[in-house]
Amino acid sequence: MTHIFPPSQGFGRSMDGQNSTEEVYFILLGLSQHSRAQIACFCLLLMSYVVTLLGNSLILLLIYHDPQLHIPMYFFLSNLSLDMCYTTSSVPQILINCLVTTPVISLGQCMAQMATGLYLDVVEHLLLAAMAYDHCVAIGDPLCYSMHMGPLLCGLLTGTSWTAAFLLTVVPVLTMPLEFCGHHVIKHFSCEFLALFRLACSDLQFYESLMLGTSALTLLAPFAFIVASYGKILVAVLRMRSTEGQGKVFSTCGSHLVVVALFYGTAISMYMMPQDKTTHDSDKIISMLYRILTPMTNPLIYSCGTRT
Repeated sequence: MTHIFPPSQGFGRSMDGQNSTEEVYFILLGLSQHSRAQIACFCLLLMSYVVTLLGNSLILLLIYHDPQLHIPMYFFLSNLSLDMCYTTSSVPQILINCLVTTPVISLGQCMAQMATGLYLDVVEHLLLAAMAYDHCVAIGDPLCYSMHMGPLLCGLLTGTSWTAAFLLTVVPVLTMPLEFCGHHVIKHFSCEFLALFRLACSDLQFYESLMLGTSALTLLAPFAFIVASYGKILVAVLRMRSTEGQGKVFSTCGSHLVVVALFYGTAISMYMMPQDKTTHDSDKIISMLYRILTPMTNPLIYSCGTRT
């Protein structure tokens, strides 16, 4: 039986308390059983990853160098563009694994990858909610927008997002002891939390409850806030007499709604739906869409969004 302990106790320590000199490795199956699909996956991932890096890097450069874009909407967008690190935390290794016969990853790398992915994932949840609030204030109360959405509040919202995400993901992952037994085969492209979770031989009911509670806090609560914000926006739009003003609102909010639907739709299907003991190919596909397509849509927000 292999244990994962908090960092203070050390990874890979045996049950009798003696340090283990042999490092633990996991095998990442991915699509290794389908060679043709693996080659197609490599090409698709490589193109998507390059587009993600170029698109989001371009957004950051434009926002940094153009003073007219130094407004709250693009401040949040620049933070959201940093979420390309979420893709970078796993995709380069997945690309390498597509080229080897038996992809392996050490226990320490697996934990670091999982913690980083969960952290940046939750950051995006909270930043999307902050962007919805920004749109709500800009459209619902435009005259007082500059006073409400000042640099202090914008910094507070983003700082809270990054800090809260760290406390809700990285700290629990690195302090929660899990026990693994049997084979060390992860039926996934990377160290996905749910795939690793299925290898645990400890009491799964407690961990399932913990996962559902955290998911509700980081998924459903921000999503409900976004829905409420856009409900207020819809009321404000219906009161507008100008067709041009309504079109501007839809242009500004439309791309954000597309990202919200894509992001939260896949996230809820992954983390909030009942889980079984095995990982299906459909789970892998949904996870890859969640990991790749969402960061790629950030350039869409910039190109389709209109300054309010």
